[in-house]
Amino acid sequence: MKSAYIETMTLVERLHRRFLDIVRIELERLGEDDINNVQSLILFHMGEEDVSVGELTARGYYLGTNVSYNLKKLVESGYVGQRSSERDRRSVRVFLTSKGEDLRARLDGAFVAHAGLLEARGLEVEALDEAAATILRLGRIFNEVVARPAPEAPARLREQPFTARAAAF
Repeated sequence: MKSAYIETMTLVERLHRRFLDIVRIELERLGEDDINNVQSLILFHMGEEDVSVGELTARGYYLGTNVSYNLKKLVESGYVGQRSSERDRRSVRVFLTSKGEDLRARLDGAFVAHAGLLEARGLEVEALDEAAATILRLGRIFNEVVARPAPEAPARLREQPFTARAAAF
């Protein structure tokens, strides 16, 4: 179990880095040089409605300080606007400007093309749904571990070697 766990986490980490590479390449292809890949994903996750920093953090699982820094850069670059919340003046709501909406639409088009590539390579929606369900389960378990550290694992789980399958990625 330990070996499969470590291998899976290694693959997820590599996949995340590769996805950020793909987003960076798409930004270059689109001629966007004043925004980075993480900022563009924050912009993409904002959607079409006003959101608070807290809502954005919850949606994208970004760390709050990173979101604040990146939102500041998005505002400075003209992709995002901000205004005080009508309900709570201490809270700031952020929204996409027309420049941000344009980039989000172009990123959406790139993601549609990527999905088409996955489908053309024989990756079924069901396989992605199953992978997403497993990743969500792992995330819930990790949330429990963060909230309350797990007890010591049995020795038989600590001794399993790491497999080399992850190197094929």
